[in-house]
Amino acid sequence: MRHWFKHNGEPVKREAVAYLRAEHGLSERRACHIVGADRTMIRYRSRRAPDTVLRGRLRDLANERRRFGYRRLFVLLRREGEPSGINRIYRLYREEGLTVRRRKARRKAVGTRAPILVEARPNARWSLDFVHDQFAGGQRFRVLNVVDDVTRECLAAIPDTSISGRRVARELTALIERRGKPGMIVSDNGTELTSNAILRWCSEQRIEWHYIAPGKPMQNGFVESFNGRMRDELLNETMFRNLAHARVVIAAWTADYNTERPHSALDYQTPADYARTLTTAIARPAARNESSARRAIAQPAPIGVNTTRTPVAAG
Repeated sequence: MRHWFKHNGEPVKREAVAYLRAEHGLSERRACHIVGADRTMIRYRSRRAPDTVLRGRLRDLANERRRFGYRRLFVLLRREGEPSGINRIYRLYREEGLTVRRRKARRKAVGTRAPILVEARPNARWSLDFVHDQFAGGQRFRVLNVVDDVTRECLAAIPDTSISGRRVARELTALIERRGKPGMIVSDNGTELTSNAILRWCSEQRIEWHYIAPGKPMQNGFVESFNGRMRDELLNETMFRNLAHARVVIAAWTADYNTERPHSALDYQTPADYARTLTTAIARPAARNESSARRAIAQPAPIGVNTTRTPVAAG
């Protein structure tokens, strides 16, 4: 019996000692000897204040953001003024039985990364891609995502049942009017993105457009990563009734992603906060020093990427 208690935790030993004393009238010394417990440990009472309120808030946040682990929940609690350290939050997270359910792993594509210098500023480079889902009735729809590769902001998330090359060009034009022109754009070789409409648009706007090598999605890794987050945290968690419902929900999630969600690659800042930090740094005279104004952000024009294409009839 002592061997069994030896491999169980202190709470079990405390319960066993309490049971032996209450039900069999044993002394504390005798009960501790039977279960192999130290009397000092049995008598110990924590002076730590109860965690009831913090535990409740942690559970609430975990229920609101079911795909957030303890690190992002810790950041959210800190924003609310909670002084506890990350180790305490992790302990409570485990004690409350909270966890992020692992989804079935997908086979990961292995791409070539060939970094070039990209100026550390908003609009240095945008990347585009589509992600697909379906409504409750079974009809499929797609979302055109546009991401700023430096700030990690989602600049646009446009759901529709059909998006042509002409539609992509119109949406990019509207985005430029709101935000300014990008230094370059990166995308895969999808039909809409290699259409005559896009080629004409690039020529008219005088924007450099890079196409990744076929079968190398990680050359467009920033928007691919964003698509994964959208899939995991939104699309897999939501049943969309129709297109109007999808537009409202996706717009709300995108705003939350940019302004509330801690981003691990940005030291758990939000993309919007990081963009403001960059803009402020660029405005300072010291930030104009060439040694600090440019850094390798990612792989915008990897090996095999084409910047010119033969026009194809589409869109």
